[in-house]
Order: sequence, then structure tokens, then C-alpha cells
Amino acid sequence: MAYPANVRSPAGHVPLRYRVKSPNGRAIVVTSTVKDVMTTRVVAVREAAGYKDIITVMRKCCVSACPVLDSAGYVIGVVSEADLLPKEIGPEPFTGPGRSLQASGRHGERAKAVAVTAAELMSTPPITTGPDISVSEAAKQMYERGVKRLPVVDSTGQLVGIVSRIDVLSVLTRPDAQIRDDVLRQVIAGNFALDPAAFEVIVTSGIVTVIGQVDSYDFARQLIDAVRHVDSVIDVRDRMRYPAGDAPEATQHIVRRPA
Repeated sequence: MAYPANVRSPAGHVPLRYRVKSPNGRAIVVTSTVKDVMTTRVVAVREAAGYKDIITVMRKCCVSACPVLDSAGYVIGVVSEADLLPKEIGPEPFTGPGRSLQASGRHGERAKAVAVTAAELMSTPPITTGPDISVSEAAKQMYERGVKRLPVVDSTGQLVGIVSRIDVLSVLTRPDAQIRDDVLRQVIAGNFALDPAAFEVIVTSGIVTVIGQVDSYDFARQLIDAVRHVDSVIDVRDRMRYPAGDAPEATQHIVRRPA
């Protein structure tokens, strides 16, 4: 498929990677970062790309939005289907006494209804992220800013990928058996240098139950918190045992993964 000169062509995804660093001989669980789940070589358009070119590329590449690049390759905005819709509606509903659509608070829609280039249509400034940001932080950024995707830029500001909502949610789909193995091998045996045979770990639909004996309440809290940060863990149910009187209360604790 040929693309106009002002459009970048697409490619695939970087495969998911679940990495473990081992400084000083001790394994440490590392949560997935944006570069582990992002799409690379993104479909992007130049600021001079025309309205028809943008729609054509979106349809052929099955994407709902494109980063907009300036002549130096820096991301200056994002043009989405929502940015393109006002032209189909026309400028009239955004003007006159009623101003029915503009009255709803959607400012700038009239300008987009008469826009013809990506630079005129795009939403700006762009909300971007970096490749080394954690997936959970990217998810939080999307949620708080109300966006469906984030262009990924390197330290120089150049576009290196794009990450979507479904990309960040993909880290939650690993099989329960893999999660259990990570908890036993990376957390219990690795981070805490404990005998994994002394613990029972049950994982059901991403919910981890940890059963075992440790020396103190504080140690149990640290272990449970480490389990909570293993990729794909949804909840952690604490069934740890420690010396009587050590804990503020001898009740079950459920630790939820942060948003």
C-alpha cells in the first residue's frame, strides 16, 4: 500500500516483555513499561496533510487517530475522528443564535468545521508520554486526561511509538500460572530470599492469595506489597501468619492494585 509523502506507514507491536533485574545477585520484579506494550512506527501525518489524506490513511490503516508531526519530526498535536466530524456536520450548527453544539462547551468546533489541514484540525498541545514510563502511570495519565491514546516520544521529543488503552490493559491478561510463578520465583525466592515451598500461592483470574508464616507483621506487609506490583495482579488476599500480638489486628487484608 502506498502512502502520501506526508504520511508515515505503520508496522507492528513490540512483544510484551516481563523483565527481572538482578543487582547484587538479588532478583527484583520490574513492572512493564510503555516501550513493552506500545505500537512502533506509528501511522502519523505531517502538519500539511489534507483532510481527505487523513481520512484515507485512517481507513486503510484501521486507526482512529494520528499524531501530527512538524517538519522536524516533532509531535505537535493529534488528529482524531472526533476532530474530523465537525466538517461533516458543517459550520452552521456552531454559529447563529442557537449555537446548539458550541453551547455544549465544545469550543473550537466551528474552526474545525472549516479546517482543511492536519495543523488546523488537530487537538493541541499533544499529551505525550515516554517509553520508560510504567504502564500503570500511562494508564493513570490516560484516565486523568481523558484520552484514548498517548504518542510516545524519546528524550529528544521524536516520535517512537503510540500506546492505547487496550495496550496498557494487555499486561493484565497473562495466565494465572505465569503470575503464580513470578510470585514464587521473583518475589518470595528472589526479593525476600525465602523458601517458596514454605508458602502456598493461589491465583484465580489475577487475584493472588498468599498463605504462609513470617517473622513479623511488617515483613508480611512488605511481601504482600511486592506481590501487588507483579504484572497482571488484580488483587492480593493476605493469609499470612505472624507472631500473636505483632499485628495491629489479626484480620484478613485485601490490597488493591493502584489505578
